[in-house]
Amino acid sequence: MKITAIRVQRLRSELAPPFHAAWDPVPRRAFEASIVRVETDAGLVGIASGDTMTGFEEFEHLFVGKDPHALALHARTLATIAFHAGRYWPVEAALWDLVGRELGTPIATILGGGCQRLPAYASWGELRPAGQRADDARALVERGFRAVKIRIARDRVEQGVAAVAAVREAVGKRLDIIVDLNQWWRMAGDIERGAGPVDARRTLERLREHEVIWVEEPLDGDDLSGMRALRQSTGVRIGGGEMARTFAELRAALGADALDVYQPDAVLTLGVGGARTLGELVLRANRWFTPHTWTNGIGLLVNLHVCAGVGGGPYLEFPYDPPGWTPERRDFMLAAPVAVDADGMVRVPEAPGLGVELDEDAVAFHAAAWQRHHR
Repeated sequence: MKITAIRVQRLRSELAPPFHAAWDPVPRRAFEASIVRVETDAGLVGIASGDTMTGFEEFEHLFVGKDPHALALHARTLATIAFHAGRYWPVEAALWDLVGRELGTPIATILGGGCQRLPAYASWGELRPAGQRADDARALVERGFRAVKIRIARDRVEQGVAAVAAVREAVGKRLDIIVDLNQWWRMAGDIERGAGPVDARRTLERLREHEVIWVEEPLDGDDLSGMRALRQSTGVRIGGGEMARTFAELRAALGADALDVYQPDAVLTLGVGGARTLGELVLRANRWFTPHTWTNGIGLLVNLHVCAGVGGGPYLEFPYDPPGWTPERRDFMLAAPVAVDADGMVRVPEAPGLGVELDEDAVAFHAAAWQRHHR
C-alpha cells in the first residue's frame, strides 16, 4: 500500500454571537478548521484535524509514494518540518486513523487499551463575572460534569480568583476545580511581560485556599526551575506543555521535575506516537497525563484515544462553555458532536481508527464559506 495524496480541506463556520476566548484579545467571529485526508492506492483513507495546515502543500511530496504503515518514519519527517514550518501533526493522526480502519480496531486499543472511558472536565474558555460562573457551575453539576477549568487573565487576577471562590461556594465539593493562567505561550503579537515567580506564587497561594487540583501554566514555558519552585513552595500541582514544540522540551520538564500534570495536544505537538511515549514516561514517574484538546471534535477524539490508550487522567479536557462554546459549534464538521454521557464520562468510540464520522454536507457547506471569505 502506498500514499497517493494528502488532501487538506479548509472550513469556516461563522460565530454569532462571537466567542470571547480568554487567551485572545480579539473576539472570535468565526471558527476555522482543516480536514486532512490521507489517501492510498488501496482505497483506504485516514482522516484527522487539528492545526490549520497552512503551507503543507510544499511538503506533501515527502509522504506521497511512501508506505502509510511507517508511522515512526513519518513522525520523524513531521518533526523536521515542524522545525522549519508549521505543526502538521494531523497528518500523523490521519495515518493512525488509516491503520486503525485497516485493522478494524480503535486507536486507543492499538495504543495500549488502558481504559475505555474517562471523566470529563468542562473547560471554560471565556472570562465571566463571579456570579455568572457560580450559576454556570451549578449547571455543570446538573449536566453530570465532575470538574471544571476556569481561565484567569494575567491582567484580571482579582476577578479570576473571585470566580474560583464563587464556584467553590456554589457547588462545594461536587466539582473539582482547575485553573489555567495561560502563561506558557503567547498568541501572535502578544509581547506583554507575564507574571514572575513571586507574583505567581501569591496567586497560587490564594487559589490553594479554594482547593484547586492543579494550576496550568503559571509561568513562561522556559522557566522550568520557577515552576518546580512553585509546586514545591505552595503544594499546588502545576500543569503545562500543551503547545510545546518538541519532545525534548517536555522531556526536560520531566527531568527537571517542573510539572505534576503533562498536557501535550497530539494534533499540535508531538503527534500520537510522541504523546503516547511521553504519556507512558509521565505515568511511570507517578505524574498525571491529560492532553489539551482545544481544537475541534476530531482533535478531541485524537487526544481521547491517546489518553485512554495509556490509561491517563484523572480527567480529559472537554471544551464546553455555552452559549459561546458548545459541542455543536466545536464539532460542526461531524455527523454528531462528541458528547459527555450522564455520568460525566467521554467514551472511546467503538468504530475503527479514530471513530471520525464526517457530515459531508456540512463539510461542503463550510468549505464553500472558507473559499468565499479567503478569495
